[in-house]
Amino acid sequence: MQDIYPLTPLQESILFPHLADDRNSCLAAMLMGLDNRARLDAYVGALQAVIERHDILRTAIRWKGLREPVQVVWRKAVLPFEEVELDAAGGDADEQLYALFDPRYYRIDVHQSPPLRLYVAEDKKKGRWLMMLLLHHLAGAHLTLELMQAEIQAYLSGQAEQVRAALPLRNLVAQARLGVSQQEHEEFFRQLLADVEEPTAPFGLFHAQRDATGIEEACLELDRVLTRRLRARARELGVSAASLLHVAWAQVLARVSGSEDVVFGTVLSTNTLPVRVQIGKDGVEATVRRTHALLVELGRHEHASLPLAQRAVRWLHRHRYSRRY
Repeated sequence: MQDIYPLTPLQESILFPHLADDRNSCLAAMLMGLDNRARLDAYVGALQAVIERHDILRTAIRWKGLREPVQVVWRKAVLPFEEVELDAAGGDADEQLYALFDPRYYRIDVHQSPPLRLYVAEDKKKGRWLMMLLLHHLAGAHLTLELMQAEIQAYLSGQAEQVRAALPLRNLVAQARLGVSQQEHEEFFRQLLADVEEPTAPFGLFHAQRDATGIEEACLELDRVLTRRLRARARELGVSAASLLHVAWAQVLARVSGSEDVVFGTVLSTNTLPVRVQIGKDGVEATVRRTHALLVELGRHEHASLPLAQRAVRWLHRHRYSRRY
């Protein structure tokens, strides 16, 4: 054992739904193909070297019998590596391997270090090897996988000495926990959310499929003329374009939920936290300026945990949502 640290607020926000819902796997995934087994073995060796560099990739989360969860950093953590046999008549090998370890359903035991899993299979039809790498969000997300990939490539190309020195995990934990105090976080979210009586439920739906089954995604790109108008109007009002878009999204939620007092999550640089927009309370310009001020203030509290923010909402205490470890 190397070190023991408390969780960062973002980790607390991830651990809460992970424990509250057995279907919530909280995994990032990467599926890759390699020409031959030799390259696969070299990749695995480089990945193990990256794990040995970074504290967060050698952590395990423990909470049973403790006052609050902690993360334990181990000096050594060997990558769990498993080779699986695919059905030669079962269709596309990529789809088979992904289906076996679909991140929407598969789970990683966060009690164990490292918080990664690697599964490989031979694609005999195409003469290659496939790899499925899973990373728990308690240790990172897709950006983390991309950064890991860059380091792995440096090792494979003989340029490991050019990789920047890894920072100790303690630095990140200290930065996240020693900024704004818990009391300040609690007071901010209490003032923001305490009198919210019910959740914002689009189309009256309070429960949605959390494994993404049956969910379709649609994207609509704004044309350049509208984009320029939005930015110009934001400059006139002295706010960010993001503030305008938050109010626009609040308008949508107000229409589909039947409530003019809406609460939804917004993504900050290192966290996702709730914002509240009251439609129709004031004019549009006043609503935009108020939302902009809220987003600026929310930035000061980006290291607050989601469970802390949720505890400020009174209606949650009357429902089954409670913190449990």
